[in-house]
Amino acid sequence: MKLKGTEILMRVLKDEGVDTIFGYPGGAILDIYDELINTDIRHILVRHEQAAVHAADGYARASGNVGVCLVTSGPGATNTVTGIASAYMDSIPLVIFTGQVPTPLIGNDAFQEVDIVGITRPCTKHNYLLKEVEDLEKIIREAFFVAKSGRPGPVLIDLPKDMMNATINYKKAGPPQLKSYNPNYNPNIKQLQKVINLIKDTKQPVIFSGGGVILSKASEELAEFAHKAQIPVMGSLMGLGTFPGTDPLWLGMVGMHGTYRANMVTGNCDLMIAIGVRFDDRVTGKTDAFASQATIVQIDIDPTSIHKNIPVSIPIVGDCKAALKSLNKLLDKENTNGLKKKRTKWLDRIEQWKSTRPLAYAQSEKIKPQYVVEKLYELTEGKAIITTEVGQNQMWTAQYYHFSQPNHFITSGGLGCMGFGLPAAIGAQVARPDKLVVDVAGDGSIQMNIQEMATALQYNLPVKVVILNNGFLGMVRQWQELFYEKRYACTRMEVTPDFVKLAEAYGAVGLRATKPEEVEAVLKEGLSSSKTVIMDFVVEREECVYPMVPSGAPITEMLLV
Repeated sequence: MKLKGTEILMRVLKDEGVDTIFGYPGGAILDIYDELINTDIRHILVRHEQAAVHAADGYARASGNVGVCLVTSGPGATNTVTGIASAYMDSIPLVIFTGQVPTPLIGNDAFQEVDIVGITRPCTKHNYLLKEVEDLEKIIREAFFVAKSGRPGPVLIDLPKDMMNATINYKKAGPPQLKSYNPNYNPNIKQLQKVINLIKDTKQPVIFSGGGVILSKASEELAEFAHKAQIPVMGSLMGLGTFPGTDPLWLGMVGMHGTYRANMVTGNCDLMIAIGVRFDDRVTGKTDAFASQATIVQIDIDPTSIHKNIPVSIPIVGDCKAALKSLNKLLDKENTNGLKKKRTKWLDRIEQWKSTRPLAYAQSEKIKPQYVVEKLYELTEGKAIITTEVGQNQMWTAQYYHFSQPNHFITSGGLGCMGFGLPAAIGAQVARPDKLVVDVAGDGSIQMNIQEMATALQYNLPVKVVILNNGFLGMVRQWQELFYEKRYACTRMEVTPDFVKLAEAYGAVGLRATKPEEVEAVLKEGLSSSKTVIMDFVVEREECVYPMVPSGAPITEMLLV
């Protein structure tokens, strides 16, 4: 049959299971939008293209599917770059469709023309410029396959306007075949047996769990492995939710703002089994002092991540879920009855670190931001999907909200992208309409994409926004306090909107607390509402996130007060 490029695009998207697209129309993609309304694919009209990518990111994490967004050429395409870079660093499967000027005009500085393929080459897993409409289906199928296989990531397809209007005799293509791309899912069994031998021989082991465990859906296997081997577990920021946050073996987050016990375990362990982590600099601190007494095992599906930042003794390339399943089977063949006794001194030492240096803050007549997060956890019973902006709000959420399920903590980890939380919450709410979705934000970062309140209201998405309002760019101010003699250069938010009135201007609910005794009531009212809500908590202005490891210091050398 004869089909236009736009018709082929929609057919293939349906075949790939796409039910939602986040986007913003424009001249180069008007033909695509004209065809889109003939389908039952849901389109969410965002108010900025950056938000389209963040929303698709949140959707992908909450649903486990590939997130999709559609934007026009030129500024529409360039506005996506921040969101694409964030998804790339956090390994989130997205497919981004950008409009492009007609093929004869490419390279002529045409109106709203940019080389988006060249611009995004460093921050996409792969990208395409469609040159022949005959290749359209093949490219789309390859893009979805590449985005979700191996180490996931964003893939961009640039669609010239004339290619979308071109007509061809359409014949459905088969599954993609990429000879040069073949991720290895099955780990080497001999390497895994070495891990088992180390587990039996070492006395002070730790499991370091990262976002790869969530992406491979391996949380159950991780819990089974930790309990069988009687090994405590710590997580990276992206690894929160891989292991129950209330389990006695859970140590909390490790790194610059990690728990005292997790950081001390890192400095004193004799075996570290790192699963689905890339040893980010915010985790390792001074690299030559990181886990310096330990034999390090690294399990990752991406071979380029192994040895990249930290030298490891036993590299294992493979899928985290497959590796953990095999490790559990190998443990079943061993006599593990004595492991718990062997770990007693180690676990007792960890408990001492936990009891002598717990996460703590001193409540005063002003609202402490940690208290707000604690109350949020208590009232939601830890069951909400939590997104965050970036900065102090992100770290307090990581510390005081105890995540026990995967895909319930959605944050911009690697890029640390302000403005991420609200559109990501919108995407998560679209994916999971049955769930309570809360964005924990700062008064600075929420303003980066505050216009997406309109998106939430247009689609009746009951997203809740909790603003920890300290009148500063909080994390930058903290660094200025600690390392720049309190010279608060350009970090005071001297003009901030009235967030209650702003919420009401959009048609949402606005609430505010200025005293500690008001916090619980405001949270209860906001969380119980069926509408989009902004809750503004006026918190202690110069509260800091502790523990904190100064940049370049060993991870065991923490500032605690």
